[in-house]
Amino acid sequence: MGLHFSKEEFASRKSKVLKSMIEQNIDALLMFRQESMYWLTGYDSFGYVFFQTLIIDQKGNVVLLTRAPDLRQAQNTSNIKDIRIWIDREGSNPTNDLKIILDELNLKGKNLGIEYEAYGLTGRNTLILNKSLENYCSIEDKSELITKLRVVKSKEEIVYVRKAAELADKALDEAWKHAKAGVSESKILAEMNKAIFEGGGDYPANEFIIGSGRNALLCRYQAEKQILKKTDQLSIEWAGTYRHYHSAMFRTIPIGKADPKHHKMYDACFQALKNCENKLKTGNKIGEVFDVHAKTFDELGYNKARMNACGYSLGAAFSPNWMDWPMLYTGNPYVIQPGNVFFMHMILMDSDNELAMNLGETYLVTKDGNERLGKQKLDLVIL
Repeated sequence: MGLHFSKEEFASRKSKVLKSMIEQNIDALLMFRQESMYWLTGYDSFGYVFFQTLIIDQKGNVVLLTRAPDLRQAQNTSNIKDIRIWIDREGSNPTNDLKIILDELNLKGKNLGIEYEAYGLTGRNTLILNKSLENYCSIEDKSELITKLRVVKSKEEIVYVRKAAELADKALDEAWKHAKAGVSESKILAEMNKAIFEGGGDYPANEFIIGSGRNALLCRYQAEKQILKKTDQLSIEWAGTYRHYHSAMFRTIPIGKADPKHHKMYDACFQALKNCENKLKTGNKIGEVFDVHAKTFDELGYNKARMNACGYSLGAAFSPNWMDWPMLYTGNPYVIQPGNVFFMHMILMDSDNELAMNLGETYLVTKDGNERLGKQKLDLVIL
């Protein structure tokens, strides 16, 4: 089996889930988040785009209900022993197969937790699932039960996070090497991804974000690929990914020469990042990290150019995005703990002047503070 963690690691995770289920009076948990399935069992797939659920009950029974293409996927990548297949056919209803499993586990009339906050559970399938479980059992939204356990990384996980950070650094080397006037954004993307794949990395959970000119002000991937002009600006947000663990970075690179406003914006981003670093410490709330970010930008006159969040947790993530819980926005009460991994991005988008400046890095929280996982310089690099 292609398991990426030790038996002891998986046993520890399972015991934490069972403990949390008992504390929350949940007789069984129905997982629809691929991240939860991967973390708990090693199961690695994109089959979650169809109806697929992993069931765990308080006795420790684990059963996967999935489609035929994922049978061998689960056998090869996970420690799941009991794999059930629902059959594709017109009018098929996999919740009927699910209820057979629930009956076997004596869960009729019991309390079930469901991961509703999941890309693997569409609105239509939610309606079908809820109707199927009416008058059968009690159901509760337990979308964060496993997510809250995943947010603190183990020693084995941190090994993969560090490897992801190394790959992100290598990708930045390629960006600096190839980003110059006359070069296509496609070439830059190709070289960055090549460095990650040749380093043993994986596809990221969402596309790299790249844009020049006006598109440098975009915070999402879009399909247009431009040729860099003699004087230009290039924004890139990417992640090194290893065993699905992510370490993200963000940069804006002036091409040819930087606008004087670029320099001021960079200074603001650098100061905001440093202030956030000082606040990203065990015992503080992550909402306070955002507030430091906002205060720094607002006092420097960039209120209209900044975002309403300045980062989020990172870990093992699957498409469509690598953003994990919790997010850094004002008022978020989550208390920072050792083993947290956060991507902090300082984003300024000046629409009036069509100028962008971004600076983002991934940090591991320690007992005494934090460690920036990327080892590249933070300087404004002009190419």
